[in-house]
Amino acid sequence: MKFILCLILFLVGFSASTEVYSQEERQYNFKDRLTLPFYRFRKMNNSDLFQGNREQKNYFEGWYFKMVSADSSSILSIIPGISLSEKGEEQEAFIQIIDGKTAKTSYYKYPIESFTFAEYRFAVQIGDNFFSEDSINIHIENDTTSIHGNVYMSNQVKMTKNKGKKEAGIMGWYRYVPFMECYHGVVSLNHNLKGGLELNNEGHDFDKGVGYIEKDWGKSMPSSWIWMQTNNFSKKNTSFMLSVAEIPWLGSSFTGFLGFVLYDGVPIRFGTYTNAKLHIENDESNQLKITVTNKKKTITIETYRKSFGLLQAPVNGSMDRRIAEGIDAQLKLTISDKKKGVIFQDSSAVTGLEMVGNIENLKEGLNKK
Repeated sequence: MKFILCLILFLVGFSASTEVYSQEERQYNFKDRLTLPFYRFRKMNNSDLFQGNREQKNYFEGWYFKMVSADSSSILSIIPGISLSEKGEEQEAFIQIIDGKTAKTSYYKYPIESFTFAEYRFAVQIGDNFFSEDSINIHIENDTTSIHGNVYMSNQVKMTKNKGKKEAGIMGWYRYVPFMECYHGVVSLNHNLKGGLELNNEGHDFDKGVGYIEKDWGKSMPSSWIWMQTNNFSKKNTSFMLSVAEIPWLGSSFTGFLGFVLYDGVPIRFGTYTNAKLHIENDESNQLKITVTNKKKTITIETYRKSFGLLQAPVNGSMDRRIAEGIDAQLKLTISDKKKGVIFQDSSAVTGLEMVGNIENLKEGLNKK
């Protein structure tokens, strides 16, 4: 049965067109990106869009797609992006893949000329591989790797407020602070999957699975950070993300955090800019306990990382750093109302977890607040 699934995915992958921009939209090559009138205003109000159209050097941008099958037997994360070195002499597009079951990672380089992007929506193409908020079409074939297939996303949940009006993003007003080394966005808090991929003769069926998309862009990732994310709880349509980081800014630094909880169909944002408070109670080598408190609620997170793979991360635009990410960590989430007590509690065995750099520095930075 697995062989038949692999064969079907393989044939579908080769028969599908790699040109999946809509007929009426124009795609822009990276070399022609400077000619877009009014694009700066569109991207300012939509962090999903490609942000780097004016960049020449010392810059990276990447989108993180996480896909989990209905029975959690397949867990894949795929990261397409671009990297421009500190002086601009090296410019490349890339695709990274991490298998959550084996912790194996792969990194594929492409000429920067192979990168194109759409003007009015999140849609990018790298060689024969296309990525948008509603589809992945991937076709990589070399001496060590064969990956082909199509995955489609639907029922995306966005960060919204006030009758569906779109927010500035998960960063709130920090999104518009200049000279920050790294910016963060969430494209979809939760969505349904359909389709599948064949990776090195192994089929990954994502029909009725769930997915998540976020992104980062800037010069470098922080020196130290904690990041965790999951939308694989026993209660459907529940999603959670938290990021804590040491953030350099104008010759100094501060510890900031941001995140959300989606439950009962409503996204709740929290972060430094919402005046919430975060406390790291325990930080053993692969285990964390964190509490987040605002005026009405307390969120308690307990998580344990089981295995991890090494991903490449940017330093001054170049993908020269190695960081450990596990996407099969355990997580327990508890939400308490100050008047009603515990109003939500659930667990996930399919959690992305990164603990990078000096966690003690993060704790000290939080205690200064």
